[in-house]
Amino acid sequence: MFFHVNATMPRQKSGIEHAELKRFKLLNGHGVDSRVILRDWDPNVHYNANDAGISDDQLINMFDYFQEATHVSAKKLHVGDLDFGVLHTKNEWEAGHNRYLVTTRSGQLVARVNVDATDDQRVVSTELFDGFNNLYRVDQYDRRGFVSLSQWYTPDNKIGTETWQTPSGRTVIESFNRANAVGETNKSGWRLTDKQGKVWQFDSIELLTLHFFDCLNDDFWSDDEPNIFVLDRGHLGDWGLLHLKRPAYVVMHLHNSHAGDAQDPMHSVLNNHYEFSMNALDEYDAVVSATHKQTQDVIARFHPKTELFTIPVGVVPNSQLQAPRVPVKDRTFGKVVAFARIAWEKHLDDLVRAVGIVHQTVPEVSLDLYGYADSSDNYKARRAVEAAIKDYHLEDVVSMKGYTTDVGKVEDSAMMYGLTSRMEGFNLAIMEAISHGLISFTYDVNYGPNEIVEDGVNGNVVPYENVQALADAMLKVLQDPDLAQRYSTGAYESAERYSDANVWAAWQRLIADAQHKWPTKLAALPNHQEVQD
Repeated sequence: MFFHVNATMPRQKSGIEHAELKRFKLLNGHGVDSRVILRDWDPNVHYNANDAGISDDQLINMFDYFQEATHVSAKKLHVGDLDFGVLHTKNEWEAGHNRYLVTTRSGQLVARVNVDATDDQRVVSTELFDGFNNLYRVDQYDRRGFVSLSQWYTPDNKIGTETWQTPSGRTVIESFNRANAVGETNKSGWRLTDKQGKVWQFDSIELLTLHFFDCLNDDFWSDDEPNIFVLDRGHLGDWGLLHLKRPAYVVMHLHNSHAGDAQDPMHSVLNNHYEFSMNALDEYDAVVSATHKQTQDVIARFHPKTELFTIPVGVVPNSQLQAPRVPVKDRTFGKVVAFARIAWEKHLDDLVRAVGIVHQTVPEVSLDLYGYADSSDNYKARRAVEAAIKDYHLEDVVSMKGYTTDVGKVEDSAMMYGLTSRMEGFNLAIMEAISHGLISFTYDVNYGPNEIVEDGVNGNVVPYENVQALADAMLKVLQDPDLAQRYSTGAYESAERYSDANVWAAWQRLIADAQHKWPTKLAALPNHQEVQD
């Protein structure tokens, strides 16, 4: 079995989720049995995963797994469907809060029922009150229509215990919150009651996660071939997957720079997301990076003995490679696009500045930014973009469009793609851009953009953080139609590197390595012994 391990599957996905989905679909298309493994509790996980093309049969969420809720017939609950155990209640709608107040005839508050006003007032959660108007419990509803998580409040209005139930209401997971010496509330432990009624105690969610991984490894165990775990977010299992009770083939996937300063990969401190993994490289069976440059930098700095594979995280489908090419003359002249979170690491304010410089010479230029704004530091990155727009008087030139899934339509009409990131792990967006014939411009940033964009072939790679050089490269293309068409043609042709066949061949090499090593791993397991509790 091939496991793709992540936290959750949000509606607004980051590059890691997009990369994981592309790999999942690639393996599915080549007959590899695989499962998407999600660790974090999320009441919308099945809805979002199904919407992303993952069926319930190929989705295993840790909480669902223990809650016996991997397959549940969905139903939509409304306030009238709820029973609070109190006779003759009435429901009063609070429009400004998207909730109902449930009260007795005498006006005693029984509950607040929070609903999704965009989804036929579907029940999202209930807040329950005692006879003294104290909040004592909040029930969180799975989108499929059952109470999944109950949060029990202490007299000082803090969450003391959390319990997760099966759809039938049987508690199977409990977590306990306790205040430390300085008054900070932290989880002090987890308790699991499994299907057989056995009770397990865990000091941390990491230990519960390890137990989950062990269960998966047992459920899909085969003497003929190993289970392959590909870890897409290190914090979920970088330690746990190295401590399985029985062997598996464990892969650490680098989705970003392993170094804190991507421009100094040999000397800077490690990216904190990969610090544990980079110091335990040889304990993994394989490490995957998306670019040849990162693979070589990892080798040069860490001299690992483990197998290293370079596998692009993106796949350009054959339908796109074979699609009619849109000539530059049929595109919106001067239209620059970028698909990225408005976040510090994306440095989109620099792209705005470059467009501002270009606009002084070519007033037809325009920039559309697609992506949601990162809320960190009170939306600092978005505020930087807005400030750059104001500085260059680009209010009618630059548009923040928000998140979209209609990428192809946008890219078939635009002319150029801009990328000004401080660090990357690959950048799916610019790979997709060249597959649609967009002329691409990027800083010389590690890792990905400076390989995907081939300077002088499908666009230009300019010195890191050199806004003027970026603007000059754009101006050169806008002032030379023949050069623009040559770059666009080069973009279409360079996308072949990321074809289904080429990326699948790279994954085949990793799968072959796992199968080659399996007899040795199996032999190290004494008498194929059963897992001991």
